[in-house]
Amino acid sequence: MNRIDRYIAGLFATFFVGGLLIFVTIFIGVDALSNMVEYKDVAGSAWLSYYLYSVPEVIYRMVPVASVLGIVFALSALNRASELVALYSVGMSLYRICLPMLLSVVLLCGVELLIGDRVLPNFAKSKNFVFYNDIKKNPSLYSMVKTNRIWYRSHDVIFNLKTLNEKNHTAEGLVLYYFNENWDLQQMISAKTVALEGRNWTLQEGSVTVFTDDSSFPLTSRFVKKSIVMNEDSKDLSSSSNTASVLSLGELAQYIKKNKDAGLDTVRYEVDYYSKYSYSLAALVMALLGIPFSVGRSRSGGTMANVGICLGLIFTFWILYNSSLALGNYGHLPPFFAAWAPLFLMGGLAIFLIRRVSAA
Repeated sequence: MNRIDRYIAGLFATFFVGGLLIFVTIFIGVDALSNMVEYKDVAGSAWLSYYLYSVPEVIYRMVPVASVLGIVFALSALNRASELVALYSVGMSLYRICLPMLLSVVLLCGVELLIGDRVLPNFAKSKNFVFYNDIKKNPSLYSMVKTNRIWYRSHDVIFNLKTLNEKNHTAEGLVLYYFNENWDLQQMISAKTVALEGRNWTLQEGSVTVFTDDSSFPLTSRFVKKSIVMNEDSKDLSSSSNTASVLSLGELAQYIKKNKDAGLDTVRYEVDYYSKYSYSLAALVMALLGIPFSVGRSRSGGTMANVGICLGLIFTFWILYNSSLALGNYGHLPPFFAAWAPLFLMGGLAIFLIRRVSAA
């Protein structure tokens, strides 16, 4: 990189870091206030631990926003000092001027993918443990994903599920283990499918195995349909089962394969898998969207008008992105298309607008 490139990249880095710190602080502050109002009598150390574990995820979520603000403020600063005109006069195009900033964003996208795959799952496990044990004070809702199952503990019952379908309020591959006060296994219930209606669960095609001290062999009986009452509401169970957040890309791919081979519904997990890749490029799409507006309106509205327009574009992108993921989760869009279509659409729009500004 020559001196001009380093100067432009330095401007972008300064505004990017400043914007990231501001947005992370605002997000954590607002979230902390709302949580403290909802959950009373929580120790300060619990809140401190929870938000320390939350910081990497918040940074991960705010990088696209900080990227577009870094682009907008850097280009606006160049324009205010007439440096943008000077760069044009020496033959540098808009593409060339933005190149060091875009290369910086591409590097950030790589870091985003690495953080989402290697760092966030471990922090998410620790954050969830603190939330359900120390803040919500309901340890039974804390779930662990091991092999191809999601594990829960509810008082004297430990149970696991292969998949949990929030849309249809059903689960597949349920196994419940009942223990006595000495934690000796007393009974095991398994079911192929489960209909979740609040605390009332209807099990289908399963078996009940009873372990007694009087017999050396467990007694097993099969059933077609069986109703049980659980301590957990199915809504609470669904809210704690975000499998993708605690698995790396490799682990999630293996989880999807095992469940798909077993004939289970994996659409939601496939959407999560592809979205981990697509979200890592959201910063680049946001940065591209910021370029034409920060240059095109530099003389008629000022920096704050540019920021306002770009924030509106960010809001539009998030609505489109989250709506597409929701349609994918409900099976209305193919998982790959649901995760990538918004980025291709907005990225194409950004390139079109940049070409128009460059040609003007």
